[in-house]
Amino acid sequence: MIQIESKLPAQGVTIFSVMSAMAQRLNALNLSQGFPDFPAPPALLDALCQATQKGFNQYAPGDGLLILREQLVKLFAQRDQLKIDPVAEVTITPGATIGIFSAIQAVVQAGDEVIIFDPSYDSYAPSVKLVGATPVHIALDSTNFAVDWNRVANAINDKTRMVIVNTPHNPSGAVWEREDWLRLIQLIQDKNIIVLSDEVYEHLIFDGRQHLSALSFPELRERSFVVGSFGKTFHVTGWKTGYCIAAPALMQAFRQIYQFANFCGVTPVQMALANFMADHPEHIAELSAFYQAKRDRFNQGIAASRFSFTPSAGTYFQNLDYRNIRPDLNDVEMCQLLAEQHKIVAIPVSVFYQDPPKDLRLLRFCFAKQDATLDRAAEILSAV
Repeated sequence: MIQIESKLPAQGVTIFSVMSAMAQRLNALNLSQGFPDFPAPPALLDALCQATQKGFNQYAPGDGLLILREQLVKLFAQRDQLKIDPVAEVTITPGATIGIFSAIQAVVQAGDEVIIFDPSYDSYAPSVKLVGATPVHIALDSTNFAVDWNRVANAINDKTRMVIVNTPHNPSGAVWEREDWLRLIQLIQDKNIIVLSDEVYEHLIFDGRQHLSALSFPELRERSFVVGSFGKTFHVTGWKTGYCIAAPALMQAFRQIYQFANFCGVTPVQMALANFMADHPEHIAELSAFYQAKRDRFNQGIAASRFSFTPSAGTYFQNLDYRNIRPDLNDVEMCQLLAEQHKIVAIPVSVFYQDPPKDLRLLRFCFAKQDATLDRAAEILSAV
């Protein structure tokens, strides 16, 4: 018999697949997985049709279509006053997750340590483990999801090779302020430590806050990978198109890995995104207001419920605290109860931790939904 030893023996099916399957089985309202239930912009869909009809159906360059990289560079120039070389510093990837994976594989070696802030996106730690390195999990404050910088300082040692940042943060919606970045810079500026900044929700930020990219800090410019997502920004998560930006030396190391993980992204999708971005700059300009209105609609709908919450500062997720309803249940049990008895599905926040706090009573709901979906969800939750 063939013997197979798993490289990730403790890794099961992702919680997103589990909860979406539960929603289908129970015919429940699905606010678990982060994707819109409304259509993409019609002009973007037309751009995709035109791209296929005009013959953009063969392999794209491995680093991505230059026309799309140039549109991306314009965004960073306008927002952050950054000068980025679209040829040497930008790679288009089929989704952000493979960008995260490739960046970790490119610079982290077996025996290294990588600092991860919990709760964290579920691909970080497995990607670190696959290279033979050790994820060092540091829990954020469970009330406001702030970083305990004393813990970070104590965790850094000669083995620390990378710090993974996620802002705006999934699943909490927290947003890093300038002071957070300055504290990180203070701790790593004289050390051989790389920053991997997951910024896939960069355009979904609310209440007048400003997104600060790792690349906007000169002290981090040469030591940071920034990963983003066109799918999140343009309501097309199924198109699986993202990007990675880094200084030339880091990007060269990134591409050495990426070319064998996935040769290139989907050509007509890249062409469609590039043309839409050029013709419709208002889409991104209006995106924060668009999603803030959905956040506010959802939150106003549950204002009289027994759930408590702090409005999300970014992303399209809202966490709800249920300790006033069933404090005796952990969040996985509470999700199951909501699904089975109330026909609504969320994500338990504890699954984003290595060691979740024992008193954690948070559920994550996605508000990237049609108004009717949000109204129905609020009606259900208000009756719990």
